[in-house]
Amino acid sequence: MKISTILDKIDERQLFVPAFQREYVWKREHAKELLDSLIKEYPTGTMLTWETNAPPELKGPYQYNEQQGAIRLLLDGQQRITTLYMLIRGTLPPYYTQAEIIHDTRGLHVNLETGELEYYSKLKMEKDPRWRNITDVFQKRVRARDIRDELKALGEEVDGAREDRIDDWIRAVERILDRDFPEQTIPIKATLREAIDIFYKVNASGVALTDAELALAQISGYWPQARDLFKAKLAQLAEQGFVFKLDFIVYVLLGCLHHMGSDMRKLHGPENDERIRAAWARLDGQVLDYVVSLMRSSAYVDHTDEINSVYALIPIIVYCYDKEGGHLTEDEIRKVVKWFYYSQIRTRYISQLPQKLDRDLRMLGESTSPFDDLLKVIEEERPLPITPGEFEGRAIGHPLFGLMRWYFKSRNAVCLTTGVALRQTMGKRYQLENDHIFPFSRLKAAGYGKDNRIKYSLAQEVTNRAILTQVANRTKSAKEAADYLAEVKARSPNALKLQSIPEDPELWRLENFELFLAERRKMLAGQLNDFLEGIAVTEATATQVSIEDLIAEGESDELEFKSSLRWDYQQGTVNKALEAVIIKTVAAFGNSQGGTLLIGVDDNGVPVGLDQDYAALGGADCDKYELHLRNLLTSAYGAAFVASKVKVNFPVVGDTEICQVVISQASKPLVTKVLDKNGQPSEKFYVRNGNASRELPMSEMQAYMAERYA
Repeated sequence: MKISTILDKIDERQLFVPAFQREYVWKREHAKELLDSLIKEYPTGTMLTWETNAPPELKGPYQYNEQQGAIRLLLDGQQRITTLYMLIRGTLPPYYTQAEIIHDTRGLHVNLETGELEYYSKLKMEKDPRWRNITDVFQKRVRARDIRDELKALGEEVDGAREDRIDDWIRAVERILDRDFPEQTIPIKATLREAIDIFYKVNASGVALTDAELALAQISGYWPQARDLFKAKLAQLAEQGFVFKLDFIVYVLLGCLHHMGSDMRKLHGPENDERIRAAWARLDGQVLDYVVSLMRSSAYVDHTDEINSVYALIPIIVYCYDKEGGHLTEDEIRKVVKWFYYSQIRTRYISQLPQKLDRDLRMLGESTSPFDDLLKVIEEERPLPITPGEFEGRAIGHPLFGLMRWYFKSRNAVCLTTGVALRQTMGKRYQLENDHIFPFSRLKAAGYGKDNRIKYSLAQEVTNRAILTQVANRTKSAKEAADYLAEVKARSPNALKLQSIPEDPELWRLENFELFLAERRKMLAGQLNDFLEGIAVTEATATQVSIEDLIAEGESDELEFKSSLRWDYQQGTVNKALEAVIIKTVAAFGNSQGGTLLIGVDDNGVPVGLDQDYAALGGADCDKYELHLRNLLTSAYGAAFVASKVKVNFPVVGDTEICQVVISQASKPLVTKVLDKNGQPSEKFYVRNGNASRELPMSEMQAYMAERYA
């Protein structure tokens, strides 16, 4: 379909965007790259449309009328088409309002002599008539002779070849309207669910949508009002300083309904409709507002800008959602806040977000003291106590600075200049800012500028920062630290102490700057540790490693994955020879320090389950499977070893059942009888070597056994 035709169909109410599509999120760089490709006649992708006479809710104010018959919905290519509409028409398409345009990509300019594309720069373009708004070119408001005359007026030579070059670029831009976007169309017979499934597959194979956005598209298919309801709540929360994206809401719903953070497909089916609507009613009407209030009043969080990762709020939201009545006890609140602080400074959710949410949300559902256990999980990854060295060279983007702010607010600290309490800011003039205690201009003159990376990092360190209101920061200017801090001390004797600033005047001198930092690091480390420990007494817990965590760690000298016991996935048939591999692995663990064998997990750590094995054993279940496995091992190594050293269970990972075989260290050597390629029996001795089982040569066996079984 020609680009000009696509735009005409939008204007004529023949091509629409469904409400389940995400907002316009392209940035100027994307728009510039698209136009550059079109001008150069490079491929720019296809568009996917759905012809239907039963459309879901549409974006924009237009209401579908059945008398209109079949209409087309734009499912894939919306970002490109919206970009072209804005650049060619110079206005927004009818399905969007200005508030829904995150980045306005209009105003792109083109140099009509070189073809260069840039957004407006006064210095570069104001006195150069070759630069024109590309919308004016599309609207035929630009002619080559006008540019020629303006260039000549500036004293430039414009010969016929140069004028032709300008005219060629004008035509190249105008020809974009005649470019085709290859169109793939979902037929009219497709149902809404089928159309969304195709939409999902198209986007899943590209780079367009996140898993959460795809899940939201599916939700919007069976609940058309969902996106608008979510956005309305997000706008309400943003007014209170808590700014989230739609992805966050989808993670919250997945957590509340399924206690997980990874498998967004759980939300795709329309069987979720009633449950999601009911969950949202509670979240919207009670839980989200309660959690925001809790974070303000008990954690001193006034804005999500202070939070390192907002996803740390999801376990708190899910916990409150699960609670009868929704409200927490004072002790629960303290434990929640303590865990939240540590989740921030120990960057719990900066990486592997879905997997970590899986573990943490599952623990919420299973533990009798969940936030004690969750804190233990963090401690397993990193020590909890803060050391003075952690502050060294850390700028205000580091999560320790967020903790400093919350700690200062908990102490009722005040702005050093105005005396206004940091928790009682009044209007934009009193918003909190982060100011250098030792002014950077003076530090730069003393050698702490960008020319010296290490010294520059010290100048920007969080320990050289104080929290001031905006109006105070504007009036403080670049006073010497000694003068400024002396004034603060005289005006408000406790102000420095409440912001953990050393009160020894000798440390305020510029030549003692690094001594000041060292002293403040020690003060902050000690005070913040006391603050965190004093929030709540958490119980010492011993958290058991989950099967998901075990898989995530990957194969090692104590862990091995096998896809199956006897089903050959490569050949697609039963292969009893695979049983010998399982037997060998058990022997290797027994002859070493013991370990765990997971059957039904492939080499990449993906659970593939036991269904094929069950079928290969004649329709067995887990009981028959275990019996068969134990019989194999008993035949190989005897009943005493299997009874005392082998434990078998069948955990479920997600929805997939696997077999976990835990092998303890054997009390005597396990020798494995195998047949060689000629069918002749021989004896082998296997041990673990890294993440594999290997045969120990006869030359090494005697020494190994003497040491191992001494």
